[in-house]
Amino acid sequence: MRRIEYIVIHCTATRDDATVEAIQGYWRAVLGWRNPGYHFLIDKAGQVHRLAPLEKVTNGVRGYNHSSIHISYIGGAGGEDTRTTAQKASILNCIREVIQTLGYQPVIQGHRDFPGVKKSCPNYDAVSEYSWITV
Repeated sequence: MRRIEYIVIHCTATRDDATVEAIQGYWRAVLGWRNPGYHFLIDKAGQVHRLAPLEKVTNGVRGYNHSSIHISYIGGAGGEDTRTTAQKASILNCIREVIQTLGYQPVIQGHRDFPGVKKSCPNYDAVSEYSWITV
């Protein structure tokens, strides 16, 4: 397993009714990505869609993908935090699963918290929201 330094929280910056298939299609057709953007993608009902195994590098944050696991909720259009209660619970469950699988706790932060990132993703302060989590 590669050394994971970050668990990165994202939003798709789409309407909350965007489909997993549409998001994946955009990555392939528009961005030309062969790998998905996230390991976990959570729809508004809180259902977790596993898009890649943790061992696989995904395209979440340029320059940090080899050392990151990416979790995203569907939504966040217009720079708003549109997470549902179910999405909040599923994000937390994904974080716990990653930590348990790794056996240690990487830094948990939002996409916006990386150097040079000029977007508000995930549209809330993930650092403070998950600061209470410890192994």
